[in-house]
Amino acid sequence: METFVKDVMTTRVVWVKRDTPFTAIAAALREHRVSAFPVLDAQGRVIGVVSESDLLAKLALGIDDDKLPGFTGILAGHQLEKAHASIAEELMTSPAYLASPDDTVEHAAQIMYKRKVKRLPVVDTERRLVGIVSRADVLAAYDRPDAEIGREIRNDIAVCESLADAERFDVTVTDGVVTLAGRPQTRQQGHDIIRRARHVHGVVAVRDRLDYPAGAAGFDVLADFPAD
Repeated sequence: METFVKDVMTTRVVWVKRDTPFTAIAAALREHRVSAFPVLDAQGRVIGVVSESDLLAKLALGIDDDKLPGFTGILAGHQLEKAHASIAEELMTSPAYLASPDDTVEHAAQIMYKRKVKRLPVVDTERRLVGIVSRADVLAAYDRPDAEIGREIRNDIAVCESLADAERFDVTVTDGVVTLAGRPQTRQQGHDIIRRARHVHGVVAVRDRLDYPAGAAGFDVLADFPAD
């Protein structure tokens, strides 16, 4: 069972307009105890994200500094612009990294990990804001009870193979780690079951203890994100 962004996202989102002043953004970040806000245009479309780090440039670098230690070239100019900024449109990072409600949580996690961001605005097909998804939201997949994970894997074997096949396999789950034992009819059948178990919502890892025909060895594999 795949989990989608729409299943875990927050729909009540605090956002700011492109002309929201620096002081109002700083106060709102403190009031709502978040680290960033989406920035919207007049049509409700996401045009960027303004974060605590964007505001910190003013304090860290100073508005009168012409030389920025540790920054050179285009990067120095960009940081100096943030240090001089006074409204959201000047402070924000744009374009923003975004998610769709129909993206899987694995895809959202990939973006957060690769782009080193803590949350993603969730938008519809016209880039209008419909929610926000955070790292904590996507990691909630691992709160799923072991018994529920085990039932889904057993049902999957029965549906995709046969009820008789399902009775030949033993499925145990401890702290999200699945151990599969039993004897598949073919190596391919066993590998297919292991592969599907890896992608079940909440699975941390799969221990392959299947007794393969012709002496094929089992293996252990972490649940992972699909390749790009």
